[in-house]
Amino acid sequence: MFAFFLILAGGTQMFALDGVINWSTVSAQFIVLAVGVSLLMIAGEFDLSLGSMAGFSGMVFGLLVIHVGIPVWVAILLTFVVCALIGTINGVLVIRTGLPSFVVTLAFMFILRGATIWSAITFNKQPVVSGIGDAAAGDPIAWLFGGKAFTGLFTWLGQQGIIETYTRGTRAGQPIVDGIPMLILWAIGLVIVGQWVLTRTKFGNWIYAAGGDPQAARNVGVPVARVKVLMFIVAAICAALLGISQAIEFGSAASDRGIMKEFEAIICVVIGGALLTGGYGSVVGAALGAVIFGVVQQGLFFTNVESSLFRVFLGTILLGAVVANTYIRRSITGER
Repeated sequence: MFAFFLILAGGTQMFALDGVINWSTVSAQFIVLAVGVSLLMIAGEFDLSLGSMAGFSGMVFGLLVIHVGIPVWVAILLTFVVCALIGTINGVLVIRTGLPSFVVTLAFMFILRGATIWSAITFNKQPVVSGIGDAAAGDPIAWLFGGKAFTGLFTWLGQQGIIETYTRGTRAGQPIVDGIPMLILWAIGLVIVGQWVLTRTKFGNWIYAAGGDPQAARNVGVPVARVKVLMFIVAAICAALLGISQAIEFGSAASDRGIMKEFEAIICVVIGGALLTGGYGSVVGAALGAVIFGVVQQGLFFTNVESSLFRVFLGTILLGAVVANTYIRRSITGER
């Protein structure tokens, strides 16, 4: 994908600093969800409610800040707690009832989307809660989720002429790229921690075992039920992180935010080499799949291709990646 758009969009701003930050930010949104989804899928389960949960978490956070009037940090904490509880309910229902996680989380996808729209109309009288940016301005905790890092460094680079600056208007002399969005740093941090847990800890072995062969895992003492429930919670927290970050970054919470994100995250994970049957995959692979998403989405914009073709590209990439991953795995393992 990089080579493809380097040829087609090499003369545009796509690979200039502001272009790189642009598609990196888009990729970071996919990565945050993909990390949670990859761990859950490796454990052998799905969560189709994560896109709705991202929108729901942003709305809960916005209503708590704007209409309840509690401090931003308290609203962030409560939102994480609420989403973690929903993730726990998803996991417990799947384990206790034996129903496929596809069915349980599909139900919660509609429940959370409906609850998001209802709460927005009931308490806010409109589907968008605005004013979050003003309420979060200057708050150090809010900065962790919606601010920018290394602003001083980028200002210095602009003053030295190393990076581009504005040449006219009220922002003349200021760098066009004034920092790295915190969501990018969150995405990098989640990938590092997730990959370390998965490949360097006993709990990571448990995740693979729970998804690969649950019965064999139970026979050797792996707490399969607990592992799966914890992965549902982790996925829910990742969705809440995305929802809160978007609410602070955009200064508003919208009831339609997060639509289709759960499927996009699953595609990222599958492109990254994970199996739909569980027990196989990596967080780094899912992150690379998410980067492909971001590059394609912004690459189509820079090449002036009709934006509706984004879904066509995604479907094509997904099919090609699944076929390639299957062929390579069978070649390595000798499967037929």
